[in-house]
Amino acid sequence: MMGKIFKTVLRLLLSAFVTAAGVAHWVTPTPFVQMMPNYLPYPLELVQISGVFEILGGVGLLIPFVSRYAAWGLILLFIAVFPANVNMAVNDLVIDGMPHNLVAYWLRLPFQAVLIAWAWWFTRPALKSEAHSTLNMSE
Repeated sequence: MMGKIFKTVLRLLLSAFVTAAGVAHWVTPTPFVQMMPNYLPYPLELVQISGVFEILGGVGLLIPFVSRYAAWGLILLFIAVFPANVNMAVNDLVIDGMPHNLVAYWLRLPFQAVLIAWAWWFTRPALKSEAHSTLNMSE
């Protein structure tokens, strides 16, 4: 029971985190555009598209019959945005609205693995003991 509560709390936190990030991609896109590698075309549009998928993934985590698919989608999204994080660190970019801290830029890179693992946890089917819960957020 305690494990289920913990998993639900972490689901809500991940959902809130990625939904807020997705909204930020639309409200203040400039920092995200500045992170984009130069070789990618249409940086603003890519930022907006990734924002939409972050919002969909965040909301999807809360809808039981699509939450596993949403988690897989977030994993793909975290992989897709990784080049922007690498670009920021390798090129020591100055990003509007972010403290310029090269160490923090480099620490973002392994944090992507944490996000992937976090989302992956929600791709796992519910345990049989959880399947009878009235609030089954693990499907």
